[in-house]
Amino acid sequence: MKRSRFTDFVTKEYKHIWRDPRTLLIVIIMPVLQMLIFGYVVSNEIKNADVVIYDQSNDYLTNRLTQKLNASGYFRTRVLARKASDIGSAFRRGDAKIALVYPPNFAQNIKRLGHVNIQIITDASEPNTASILDSYARAVITSFMGEISGLGFSSSINIETQMLYNKEMKAAFMFVPGTMVLILMLITAMMTSISITKEKELGTMEILLVSPLKPSQIIIGKVLPYVALAFFNSLVILLMGYTVFGLPLRGNLALLLGVVFLFIILALSLGILISTLSKTQQVAMFMSMFALMLPTILLSGFIFPIENMPKVLQWLSLIMPPRWFLSALKTIMIKGQGLWYVWKEILILTGMIVVFLTISVKKFNIRLS
Repeated sequence: MKRSRFTDFVTKEYKHIWRDPRTLLIVIIMPVLQMLIFGYVVSNEIKNADVVIYDQSNDYLTNRLTQKLNASGYFRTRVLARKASDIGSAFRRGDAKIALVYPPNFAQNIKRLGHVNIQIITDASEPNTASILDSYARAVITSFMGEISGLGFSSSINIETQMLYNKEMKAAFMFVPGTMVLILMLITAMMTSISITKEKELGTMEILLVSPLKPSQIIIGKVLPYVALAFFNSLVILLMGYTVFGLPLRGNLALLLGVVFLFIILALSLGILISTLSKTQQVAMFMSMFALMLPTILLSGFIFPIENMPKVLQWLSLIMPPRWFLSALKTIMIKGQGLWYVWKEILILTGMIVVFLTISVKKFNIRLS
């Protein structure tokens, strides 16, 4: 009899799990998605990286080297620079992360002098990516030297490397902006969603709704402390990055803080949206972890270059707010660019705020069940 009751109890629990789609999502679907994402994203290999070629010689050997770069699978020529300043422009626009500069009279110098110089310039605002691309380019050039030696050229190619924006290759240029994104998501979005869901779960939201305050005032009052706390943490991170880790603040400070505040509002709108979709704090926490934490770490370019990912994940990253905020953050802080170079990111973040808040307003139901 006891065993039968226990068996019935266990059976009831199994049925409860299978009948709850949120639980199924957490215990079955989420691990599968995590394995697929980690399996494809966690890789140090970069393919089809956009490269700028500044060919001052334009002879048969430089053309052959460029063809070899494109055929390697690691690079694809995005820009053929006509002057040296085109390289900096391409980096500022985000059109490329590496450039190769061929000197004048390339083939002639190899024949007569036996040596020639090639310059590799990388965008080191992402130091890991810059280091990987530099090693790829060196490997291709070394292989090219072996090929032309077989053609009778007894020569050497000297490779000069220049790291733009981060000459010392400090890791802080990567983890300080990424940490800011992660903290803002945690404090603003996750804590907002849990805070509002807690009121619904405990039934205290009903008490607030019958007060003289309007529902919009209640929501704003609940989230304002997190906005202030998130903005304060942003200032602390920027100050520590500048004073402790030597991270530069090359761009306009007012523009930088404006973009930070815009992202805080976006994270806030995400938290409100999650709270409208969640009935319990546990569900809100898991939704926040799955919908915010993992994309922030994996699909924003914080740790793993987006260029590494399959096309499907690259397209998915386009709808991830942290990707655009991180891009704007680095462009202003590290590259020192102004509004003209981050207007697209600002427009996308603003559009996402409008979308999330619109959905939240439609989903928010003050008649609590």
